[in-house]
Amino acid sequence: MNQYDVHRGENPRIIFFFWIVILASIILILGLAWRQLIANQKYEEIEKRQTERRVLKPGPRGDIYDRKGNLLVGNRPHYSAVVYLDDLRREFRSEYSKVIRAERERIRKAYDLRPKHERAGVAPTDPNYNELQWEARKNVIEIYINKINVITGREDTISTRAIIRHFNEQLLLPLVLAEDLTADQYARLIEQVPVQSPIKIHTDTARYYPYGAAAAHTLGYVQKVNPDPSEIIDDGLKTFTFKTKQGKTGIERYFDEHLSGTTGHEIWRVDPLGFQDALLYQEAPKQGENFISSIDIDLQIAAETALGDRTGTAVALDVKTGEVLAIASHPGYDLNDLSPYIPRKVFDRINEQGAWMNRSLQLSYPPGSTFKLLSAIAGLRKGTINTKTQHNCQGVFALGNRIFSCHARNGHGLVDLTAAIEGSCNIFFYAEGLRIGIDELSAEAQRFGLNERTGIEVPYETGRVVVPTKNWKREIIGEGWMLGDTANTAIGQGFLLVTPLQMANLIASIARGETRTQPTLRALSAEEGKRVDHGGELIGLTPRQHVELWEGMERVVSNSGTGRLVQIDGLRIAGKTGTADFRAHGKEVNLAWFLGLAPVEDPQIAIAVMVEGTSSSDRYHGGSTAGPVAKDIFLEFIEHYPERAGVAFKY
Repeated sequence: MNQYDVHRGENPRIIFFFWIVILASIILILGLAWRQLIANQKYEEIEKRQTERRVLKPGPRGDIYDRKGNLLVGNRPHYSAVVYLDDLRREFRSEYSKVIRAERERIRKAYDLRPKHERAGVAPTDPNYNELQWEARKNVIEIYINKINVITGREDTISTRAIIRHFNEQLLLPLVLAEDLTADQYARLIEQVPVQSPIKIHTDTARYYPYGAAAAHTLGYVQKVNPDPSEIIDDGLKTFTFKTKQGKTGIERYFDEHLSGTTGHEIWRVDPLGFQDALLYQEAPKQGENFISSIDIDLQIAAETALGDRTGTAVALDVKTGEVLAIASHPGYDLNDLSPYIPRKVFDRINEQGAWMNRSLQLSYPPGSTFKLLSAIAGLRKGTINTKTQHNCQGVFALGNRIFSCHARNGHGLVDLTAAIEGSCNIFFYAEGLRIGIDELSAEAQRFGLNERTGIEVPYETGRVVVPTKNWKREIIGEGWMLGDTANTAIGQGFLLVTPLQMANLIASIARGETRTQPTLRALSAEEGKRVDHGGELIGLTPRQHVELWEGMERVVSNSGTGRLVQIDGLRIAGKTGTADFRAHGKEVNLAWFLGLAPVEDPQIAIAVMVEGTSSSDRYHGGSTAGPVAKDIFLEFIEHYPERAGVAFKY
């Protein structure tokens, strides 16, 4: 290279490197521009996922009221003593140091005590630092649990497993040390725990049932679950959730979406260890919608009280609308014992009593003589029963080589339809059942919906209902149909199985002169009530047949009828008693039934009562056992709805 080339800048190598620098600068500028202007959102998302966390806070559930505005299910404060792990980090580190020193000293002493030949060439073992870390954390947490126990008199504990799970899965949420504090325990902690203490009081809500066990199966209870994943925004943020309450049974479950609150959430910036640093965003949760039920708590309590300690159920329906005014099932349980959670002892006790089952719609029974109303309707419609139809009841009925008995051992003498209904004469309905035939009897029962679920708004309604037919017996039992089967069906025995709610529907339908009633647990407005379509058809009786049927039903609740104990001065009641044999609890027991409606001139309320024998020594009868339960409900109805009952009544 000569002097001339250098000064003129014509050296090719310099020009080459010049263009390399220019190109590299352009690439660098483009790269920076791409990262800053185009790809910045991607990196912001990565940063958010690393430094931000979401906390979901479910809203309180809506309240449930009865038709008159009485609170049936509400929310009460649920206080818990908690600590936030972030507040204990310094104590964790200090305790961890102490635990390590103590463990190292223990290892050293154990090493020194070993014989020299065992120590030769072997160094002391290292502590298990991971286990010691969890031991230290548990020691610190137990200090605060013990403080709470001393103040409140509780005996709460916590396991290492629970602590590990909380650290790994719920780091931003408070760690519960003492749950569901009583008012006294809450007051003591507020008074005696210093303001600067890590112990805090966390306030949540728990379901509260002002009437305890009343309508327990119908109202239902809730369980704690994680919020619905669909409520979580899928933006990559790690999410922590307080548990929400979900309906498990009854109205709480069926109307869960209506009652559930709206979940709120918070966005937190966290430090490198995942602990809270700053609150970035907050959206408050909202309470769920309230629900107005059709239940009348006064009628409900009257039904519960009338059943007493006996096993059974009572259902009261509004004849016009199908609204459920009362639906009681015994044995029951106090819903407050299940909130905020179900203790094992409570669960076992309820289970042993068989109280989880709602006997009004989850179990099915033979309807006994109450089914004679359907047999009568079938005979009237077919024409085999008319005003001149009579049978001479001598107490027994011979069919082939079998003898069928009447509950009146000496018989009822000569009876027509009204007298047969009044006295619940088996002989009349044995004979007429055979003339009607099983095909028509089954068809009539199906026409009234006894072969299917009612569709009421509570879960777990049984589908185990049976309206037997010839084909049914052949397929299920594997035998042909016998005339004795028809005779038994005509009086509500044999293979028949129905629920008490179905029988309440039956008597409500008869009260309106129709074949179907759609029960509902939702309170209807006056306008909605006028528009109710139960989806059935007219019964199909002539005016004369109607009078004959109803005369027999009203005579049931007369001085000479089987339901005479149900009589109430000034209120015309029509009904039907029934007693059925049933196998339950591993033994043969009997069932007492009563179906009734009132007032006869314009029916407003329909009632079905079933009392279940629990011992072979129980001697229950429809008129003397189930009837008085219905009477108490009628009396309560008169007191609260005198204008609908058509009487001026005072206690």
